[in-house]
Amino acid sequence: MAAKTFKRGLFLPGRKHATEGKPAEAAPAPKQVVIPLNQHFGAPNKPLVAIGDQVKRGQKIADAINPGPLTVPVHASIAGIVKKIEPRPLSGNTDGLCVVIEAGADETDFMPPLDIDRCTKEEALGRIREAGIIGMGGAGFPAHIKLSPPQNKPIDVLIADGAECEPYLTTDEALVSEKTLTLVRGLAIAMKITGVSRAIIGMEDNKAPLIPKIEKAVAEIPHPGTIEVGLCKTRYPQGGEKLLITALTGREVPSGGLPMDVGCIVSNVGTLSAIAEAFSLGKPLIERGLTVSGGACKTPKNIQAAVGTLVSDLIPDFIDVDYGKLRKILFGGPMMGSAVPSLAIPIQKNTSGVILMTEEETYMAAEGPCIRCSRCIRNCSCRLSPVLMNNALEAGDLDEAVRAGLLDCIECGACTYVCPARIRLVQRFRIGKDRLRARQAAEKAREKAVRTAGVPAQAAEAAVATAL
Repeated sequence: MAAKTFKRGLFLPGRKHATEGKPAEAAPAPKQVVIPLNQHFGAPNKPLVAIGDQVKRGQKIADAINPGPLTVPVHASIAGIVKKIEPRPLSGNTDGLCVVIEAGADETDFMPPLDIDRCTKEEALGRIREAGIIGMGGAGFPAHIKLSPPQNKPIDVLIADGAECEPYLTTDEALVSEKTLTLVRGLAIAMKITGVSRAIIGMEDNKAPLIPKIEKAVAEIPHPGTIEVGLCKTRYPQGGEKLLITALTGREVPSGGLPMDVGCIVSNVGTLSAIAEAFSLGKPLIERGLTVSGGACKTPKNIQAAVGTLVSDLIPDFIDVDYGKLRKILFGGPMMGSAVPSLAIPIQKNTSGVILMTEEETYMAAEGPCIRCSRCIRNCSCRLSPVLMNNALEAGDLDEAVRAGLLDCIECGACTYVCPARIRLVQRFRIGKDRLRARQAAEKAREKAVRTAGVPAQAAEAAVATAL
């Protein structure tokens, strides 16, 4: 099977040897969990419990008051008593409202199993939403929304993303190896929901030994149509959904577009596995697999942990850390993850890894002036011009940054990695997007305020333009 790929990108040191091929170990049941109310991309949730309430494992504890399309609930990952509802530090370097549960008697409150062959599409999508399932590759987009594209966007290919291109991370590999049947079952459910007859399990060629196991599972699990394995070259960022689509189908998602614009849906293998468990077990998304690794980790491993578990609570009995060497803590991979100030941070639904890095693994240098070497352009997998985007942002011109491709940037960090001047390009692009979102929100707020006051629409638009 010839491995496929996309143009540009990087060949990075994998640094996966410490956990590669290791099965996921179940973390000990936590005595306390800190569960963020908002772990998804979409409208915020409100708590459904109060301090002192007794909750069961799997019980819904937060949801949107008026559930819109971009909302999913949050569930208790352990049974116990709600001790606090307060802001806590999260992996995105922000404080978020969390429900703190102290462990008690082990009681569960799962949903009844649901047979995909005996339910409607609406019931199936409702089950995925009620299970609180989001994209577990990192973005946190609600899975039920991704599996229900508009009628004018016909889908003919469903892709299971198992590329896992970030260095250090091997949790997806462990899942594909250990839960092969569950993965294929989840993929078959997604095919039935979307009406797709062709699915591809995309992986980098460093996971080629798993192909026979996948093919055996595909032969055992009933599915509508065909499921094949698509092998890609090991290249960063192969796991990006747009790049995976190009490598596996030859289709290119247009600027400003989404995978559904080219007839594709891409879902992480962990997400598909969670969907299978939501149907067969009625189990909501209350635990996830992740990789704990890095030079300062004495016991690198793949683990399965309850959502809301503080990493610090796993030390030292389950995970051993060399604090003398520890210089940086990352949630996620080293290219797209976020640095955090301590290990007292909860594991969330989209936490793919915790990397404990030494000084040798965290090279830091002062920024220098851009030397116009074009390395950022030559290595950008999205074929953008990071140098032009950066120039526009430095000049405070958001509109010019957008014209240069700011909104098409997937924040993979390749440009920052290759920059000889050590300019933090991807960090600036993230800040630029935040500024753009803030400006758009301000424009909408002003327009609404003017219209509420009874001013005609044209006058409102003129007022907003003047204010800007």
